Amino acid sequence: MGWIYLLFAGALEVAFTTSLKYADGFTKLIPSLVFLVTYAGSAWLLARSIQTIPLGTAYAVWTGIGAVGTAIVGIAVFGEAATALRLLFIGVIVAGIVGLRMVPA
Repeated sequence: MGWIYLLFAGALEVAFTTSLKYADGFTKLIPSLVFLVTYAGSAWLLARSIQTIPLGTAYAVWTGIGAVGTAIVGIAVFGEAATALRLLFIGVIVAGIVGLRMVPA
């Protein structure tokens, strides 16, 4: 169950980082509230996941999911560059996440 919590915590991390863009420096109420709720939810799910997953592994995977997901949102939604080199390094992060999942705890 810890890995499921961690997957959803990572997804909420993508949501809270994306909402930061829309919150415009916390000057817009609804995106700012979305940030607060998704940030709290992500932290709570991360806390639940570390009950069964080693802290270092859980944190690295959580930030990796957030980094990859946010980079993909940046490309798909905000028109950020999708250069071959950028995609390669996103793939390296994904490989690290998969590798951490495969290593025995």
